[in-house]
Amino acid sequence: MAGNPERRAALVDAGVEVLAREGARGLTFRAVDAEAGVPVGTASNYFTGRDDLLRQIDSRLHVRLAPDPAVITDLLTRPKDRALVTAFMHDLMARATRDRTGYLALLEMRMEATRRPELRSSFTKSVRGDLEEAMEFHRGAGLPGGDDVVTVLYLAMLGLLLEHLTLPDVLEGVMPGVSVPEGLVERIAETIVPAK
Repeated sequence: MAGNPERRAALVDAGVEVLAREGARGLTFRAVDAEAGVPVGTASNYFTGRDDLLRQIDSRLHVRLAPDPAVITDLLTRPKDRALVTAFMHDLMARATRDRTGYLALLEMRMEATRRPELRSSFTKSVRGDLEEAMEFHRGAGLPGGDDVVTVLYLAMLGLLLEHLTLPDVLEGVMPGVSVPEGLVERIAETIVPAK
């Protein structure tokens, strides 16, 4: 196994690009090599197989899509109310929109996990860990609502992100006078998060 960490990271990011654009069936070592602009056979020196590449893509997506600690620190200076939760949801939407490719790759990972039991197990653990971390963060920050609020927010935002990043026209005008996605984020928070 080759040990150049910069090259490995570039190959994993190339894998994210291929996965988002071509889907899991298009994710081959040859496609990753081409996307990364490296000689054919390079990816096979860095990953033991496709499952290894998918696991490393999963890990990389957690880094790419993670909130900026400075943004979190700044937001946490605000009152712990529905408006703050809404600001966190806007940040989530902004991060996914900025790294649309990363988020689409994450959705492709979900689809591939439905077909591959070995990936399903590790990906389920990864996503469940994210949800539990969100619950812990919500509790620790003293935000309104409990784990049930976080779970319903998670489900609502997952649906909004899916539509906004794949078929955005589905949501246009569905709620007259409500902008997409910003206004819908506001509506989700108003509907789910208690005022205090």
